[in-house]
Amino acid sequence: MPQPRIGILVVAYNAESTLRSVLDRIPADLKPKIEEIFVFDDASQDNTHQIGLELQKGFEGVKLSVIRNPINLMYGGNQSRGYQYAMDRDLDIVVLLHGDGQYAPEVMQDLLTPLENGSADMVMGSRMLIPGAARKGRMPLYKFVGNRILTFLENHLIGSRLSEFHSGYRAYSVNALRQIPLGRLTWDWHFDTQIIIEFLKAGHRIAEVPIPTYYGSEICRVNGIPYAIHCVWETLKFALFHRWRSHAALPAAQGPQKQPSTNCTPS
Repeated sequence: MPQPRIGILVVAYNAESTLRSVLDRIPADLKPKIEEIFVFDDASQDNTHQIGLELQKGFEGVKLSVIRNPINLMYGGNQSRGYQYAMDRDLDIVVLLHGDGQYAPEVMQDLLTPLENGSADMVMGSRMLIPGAARKGRMPLYKFVGNRILTFLENHLIGSRLSEFHSGYRAYSVNALRQIPLGRLTWDWHFDTQIIIEFLKAGHRIAEVPIPTYYGSEICRVNGIPYAIHCVWETLKFALFHRWRSHAALPAAQGPQKQPSTNCTPS
């Protein structure tokens, strides 16, 4: 089987203080099989783009591209543009990595393995698979409780069994992404929930792997209450107009992958 062509999409907004560290932390032994790392700077108001260009000059081991959106496309719009870039480059796998350092590049191989061996079409890094790990990683109590409640509601409405819906550390089959109507998805934060729903509607397989949780000095730009309302509304729409009307059973999300694993997004 030929080696899949892998790309890393780094979504960045006002990430001048963290972008260098995030890129430096991508494991050296992973770089030989990475086709390209592409940083999508979402019209940052700081020096994110300039720092990206500086890193590009001396970055070793893999091609580094830095693209600046002329206008701010928001979290979902920036992802959509990055996935289109991956499709245009005819990649096989794309990893979503945040430029603010929330998620550990060191465990990226854990997300890649189920895609490389063909057992999943989307892999989510979950902070909830290991009991107690999220709180040990300093996830604030209100975020932990909100995450658990939202995930319970979303699972109940959709008929899935994910340990969490709200991690932004993910990897996708690009072929599966081609079958998703990205242009019809929101530019807002609940893009991550919408794309899960679209993958399940399409019959794609979702796997989860444990990832470490880290909450530090990053700035969370998500307004929690509207975000939660949007997430519940999206899953309720699916329940009303797809799941309950058709009585169709969705493919269950797979449990944690049995491989070693050692992180603000919406919650």
